[in-house]
Amino acid sequence: MKTEINTVEDYIAGFPKDVQNKLKLVRDTILKNAPNAIESISYGMPAYKLNKKPLVYFGGFAKHIGFYATPTGHKQFESQLSKYKQGKGSVQFPLNEELPIDLIADIVVFRVNENNQK
Repeated sequence: MKTEINTVEDYIAGFPKDVQNKLKLVRDTILKNAPNAIESISYGMPAYKLNKKPLVYFGGFAKHIGFYATPTGHKQFESQLSKYKQGKGSVQFPLNEELPIDLIADIVVFRVNENNQK
């Protein structure tokens, strides 16, 4: 029986402890750099909005953490993200590597500034 995920805490709790720690680190980094963002679950993963517009999303997977900062956030940091597997508007941070927390923070700050300008 699958339980419905309603909170980010519930979402994170569904992963092994080592992955939970990484997901919590991503979450804490987002909240620290976007303190006014509204946290929710959207598309089945943690989602953040600012000024009623999408800011960033993240999700846990078997071998990576997906981070979604819409295409603009990824384009702005293209060179720094080039070592990671990517899709349009997404990047995969392997679970067997240290998370680039400073880079995640920079992307969140960029997206906050972008959302505040629109």
